[in-house]
Amino acid sequence: MTETQTSDLQAVADVLRSHERFLVVGHENPDGDALGSLLAAALGLRALGKHVVTYVAGTGPMPAEYRFLDLSEVLRELPADIEDRILLAVDCANERRIAEGTEAVTRARFVVDVDHHHDNSRFGDVNLVVPDASSTAEVIRDVLRELDVELTPQIAEALYVGLVTDTGRFQYTNTTPKALRLAAELVEAGADVHGIFQHVYETVQFAKLKLLARALERAQIYDGGRLVVSYLLRSDFADIGAAEAYSEGIIDYLRAVEGAEMAALIREPPSKDGIRKASLRSSADELDVSSIARKAGGGGHRQAAGFSSERSIEEITEFVRTEFEAATRAPV
Repeated sequence: MTETQTSDLQAVADVLRSHERFLVVGHENPDGDALGSLLAAALGLRALGKHVVTYVAGTGPMPAEYRFLDLSEVLRELPADIEDRILLAVDCANERRIAEGTEAVTRARFVVDVDHHHDNSRFGDVNLVVPDASSTAEVIRDVLRELDVELTPQIAEALYVGLVTDTGRFQYTNTTPKALRLAAELVEAGADVHGIFQHVYETVQFAKLKLLARALERAQIYDGGRLVVSYLLRSDFADIGAAEAYSEGIIDYLRAVEGAEMAALIREPPSKDGIRKASLRSSADELDVSSIARKAGGGGHRQAAGFSSERSIEEITEFVRTEFEAATRAPV
């Protein structure tokens, strides 16, 4: 960590030590890093004797591959006493990802923002943002170490889920030496590597396979195969009986196409009429898809980003094509 990040770590630890009531939140449509970081943070704070509730926006089911984690107490509505709690946001690049609007941030007594997205909006009263961290789980491990929280098997398992999913099973460019050392530490602390692998990667619902089939069938290549784009309709989710969370990971199949430098998956979430979401992935670090997403009001990482839009699938596709061409055009 830089000197600034070290001081931010100490500031976060001071807030967590000196207060007793917390609301730990992750982003809507949570992935493994959001859920693993949320659960690890909550377990760590409870180990210190704090009163903790957890929250994730939305009404749909949690992603099936993460249900082996104990998520039974995660609230889907903000608690009535939020004004009396310190809000700890994990893996949220901006306040809009916590809930509809900015209600959670504006109502909370004090806001702590812990994240690793390089375009984080620093919406907290205290912010610990480490862009070169492999995952938010890695940053949460640093926070728990600063708080002298013992690394139990339950905390280790939650952190490992965040780490392994955000590094793409230790295959993405964010797989640093520190990330690998953390993985070893978590295994030594009791994380069940094989069990986690089976739950996360080998427990695939048949409806998810059907959804994947539709996305693959509609995939189109542009710019000589350098760009791959596909889409999912709201009717697809209804016909197949698939929750929105089932679309998680489909874009990785598009990015894996030979010669593809970028992939985009546009989907119509079953629960949000008129809103479409676009996920972007790049295969090269020099192609920053978060800059493309920000032009549409979104954000994310250099190699994984997204945005929401009311535009049609055709209009979003054209926007992605135009921005991809501009981002990869050779300088004159």
